Amino acid sequence: MGNREDLLEAAKQCLREKGFTRTTARDIANLSGVSLAGIGYHFRSKDALMNEALFEVMREWGDEMEAALRGATPDVAWERVIGSFEALRPFWITQFDLLGQIDQNPEVRKQLVEGIAEARLGLAALFAGIDPEAEPERARVVGTFYQALLTGVVGQWLLDPASALKGDEVAAAVRMMRG
Repeated sequence: MGNREDLLEAAKQCLREKGFTRTTARDIANLSGVSLAGIGYHFRSKDALMNEALFEVMREWGDEMEAALRGATPDVAWERVIGSFEALRPFWITQFDLLGQIDQNPEVRKQLVEGIAEARLGLAALFAGIDPEAEPERARVVGTFYQALLTGVVGQWLLDPASALKGDEVAAAVRMMRG
């Protein structure tokens, strides 16, 4: 790997372990073995590097969830999703941190909006088996519901994991809402 890739991998590791706001440029430089100046050269700023790392981690999480949920029952699927909250706690905290910054950072807002649209379709496919190409509007609506559900469950879990719903309880609640 080159310096750019080393910096990006180090930023992703810092994001997973420390979160966005607690990561310093020095953390990334030390972990990557690349000078601080390399961050500016390759990414313009630490924040630009961290933004890119964040969206890569989000894509990787989506890919991991897709593989983990393929063929899983709803109970198992939600258990795996909730298991990722603990494994990637700083990453999920970062998601909520970013929501508070979107008015001051239009680039992050733009990237989040683009990522959310794709994520919604993926969630509809993962949790409801909807093919977004065959039923784009249904996938958008159902995916948006699952995104809202996921965001709420993450928020509750980050605040108080002991009382947040477990995977089988989330699946049971969805079944109850269906009637």
